[in-house]
Amino acid sequence: MKKLSSILWGIVLIAAGVIFGLNALEIVDVNIFFDGWWTLFIIVPCAVGVFSDSDKTGNIFGLVFGVLLLLNCQGILTFGMLWKLAVAVIVILVGIKLIFGNLFGNKGAEIVRQLKESGGNLKSGTATFSGQNMNFDGEIFEGAELNAVFGGVKCDVRNAVIAKDCVINASAIFGGIDILLPDNVNVKVSSNSVFGGVSEKKRRNNKENAFTVYVNATCMFGGVDIK
Repeated sequence: MKKLSSILWGIVLIAAGVIFGLNALEIVDVNIFFDGWWTLFIIVPCAVGVFSDSDKTGNIFGLVFGVLLLLNCQGILTFGMLWKLAVAVIVILVGIKLIFGNLFGNKGAEIVRQLKESGGNLKSGTATFSGQNMNFDGEIFEGAELNAVFGGVKCDVRNAVIAKDCVINASAIFGGIDILLPDNVNVKVSSNSVFGGVSEKKRRNNKENAFTVYVNATCMFGGVDIK
């Protein structure tokens, strides 16, 4: 994905450079600073992200929102209509993500279903306008449901006993969730993100790891950090 992202950004920069050059030579006269030109700083990165990032929901919303802002600056849409359409786009995209995310191979959802049917121990942590620290040192960890609403949750399973694949459902709404995992497990993330996202930059999967932790994240103006 990083290679694809570099290629797409290269194409964007080459196209911009060609336009600048043709303008300088007076071959063409392209008005770069048109009404709403600044919306390109939203539209272009999101358009690149749609093709290169694994989490496309936030990028699609950002792309649509950027286009709506551009249309507003061009006088095609009124400001009131802009925000009404933005809310509609958020609802539609989240709904589509939830439907198709559940239809096509959501292994984490299947693990949760089996865990509940077998009477397994699914941990739960919620922070609303507050903070919560969860530590599972020495405990058998099968999965957890974490919710942060205008608050923060820290879930530490680095020293827990993980004997099979497990799942963590994390919902961060105007809040943040930190998930600390041991090095001997792989991580697979599925996320619904609107003005938020999941960070797992410090994690590296290894084929020799026996088990996988599936993280299903919902982020709206919030974030989930996997360490």
